[in-house]
Amino acid sequence: MGRVALVTGGTRGIGAAIAIALKGSGYTVASTFAGNVEKAHAFRDETGIAVFQWDVGDAAACAAGIAEVEAAVGPVEILVNNAGITRDGWFHKMDYDAWSAVLRTNLDSMFTMTRPVIEGMRDRGFGRIINISSINGQKGQLGQVNYSAAKAGVIGFTKALALENARKGITVNCICPGYIDTDMVAGVPEKVLEGIIAQIPVGRLGNADEIGAVVGYLASDQSAFMTGAVLTINGGQYIANG
Repeated sequence: MGRVALVTGGTRGIGAAIAIALKGSGYTVASTFAGNVEKAHAFRDETGIAVFQWDVGDAAACAAGIAEVEAAVGPVEILVNNAGITRDGWFHKMDYDAWSAVLRTNLDSMFTMTRPVIEGMRDRGFGRIINISSINGQKGQLGQVNYSAAKAGVIGFTKALALENARKGITVNCICPGYIDTDMVAGVPEKVLEGIIAQIPVGRLGNADEIGAVVGYLASDQSAFMTGAVLTINGGQYIANG
């Protein structure tokens, strides 16, 4: 049995690709999901990856869920904080529920998922924490003040946590995907999507497998000297120095 990796939002889209990539590299993988039981169970049956249901924005649910995962497969040594939602709209028309739902799932989850595993990682002298932010956490986006704020917060969380744990054998890194060919992006109106692709220098959407491959490296022993990094994977759409 390989090291245990836990991927939030790990049964669909980018999260599913990450979970599959980690399993292919020999890790014992568990994935969380929020609500789509049918798709989660189909993913489990297809891949053999264990799935667990809870709300990553709920601190008590995360503590209980992680305890269940660790009882089933062992201590979490690799955590991929991937789960995220959107509730898009112009800020001057946005209500608090749309704001708080996105901050709770996309940013509060950095605490609720990482806090229960960080002490064990420190005690064992090994850990890999990989956080999935977004191109829009780097540059901002119209209609996504809530999402951009949360994803920018993920970057700050990554850098600070990396500094705190660098001498404990724990690396903390962040990936900022651009527009990836997932169900979420497929929901964008066709004309809008055409405009987005026109802004991507490589001329296409990214593939979820491309994100999974980078997570595989960040989870490995070979990445031990990389921590606090912010990696942009966006086809050249936005170039930033972390």
